[in-house]
Amino acid sequence: MMNVQLIVLGKLKEKYMKDFASEYEKRLSAYCKMSVVELEPVKLSDNPSQSEIDNALIKETKMIKDKIPKNSYIFAMCIEGKQMSSEELSQKLEDIALSGKNNVVFIIGSSFGLSNEIKQMSDFRFSMSKMTFPHKLARIMLTEQIYRGFSISNNGKYHK
Repeated sequence: MMNVQLIVLGKLKEKYMKDFASEYEKRLSAYCKMSVVELEPVKLSDNPSQSEIDNALIKETKMIKDKIPKNSYIFAMCIEGKQMSSEELSQKLEDIALSGKNNVVFIIGSSFGLSNEIKQMSDFRFSMSKMTFPHKLARIMLTEQIYRGFSISNNGKYHK
């Protein structure tokens, strides 16, 4: 069974957001072992300089790298990444499983994104849209799409 891990900077605080995410995480248990690692973003001033942002991204990179299991296929979630349909994501997950990698990691950065180091070490730069979404919503949307992808692969009724 594939292990799917979300590494996210920030936590879901609102009960309705937690409930929504938990529902898809629970549904995913039929297809994979799902885990979520919530990391605390580095605190920045109200109007951070580029240097302050760069230093925060360096610290966040270390936290992220410490949580990535060995032999993982890594998706870096970034706006400049490639967009895919639900069917294409489903096929990508199938291809990863067939390649022998049983750990898949999706990384959602802080409000300033991910460092170039994380993007460069990733196997796939993934964008859900050209639009910008709040991190909490992106996390729920990504979890739903992962569930949809597995449902498509298993000929489930969820995807229409």
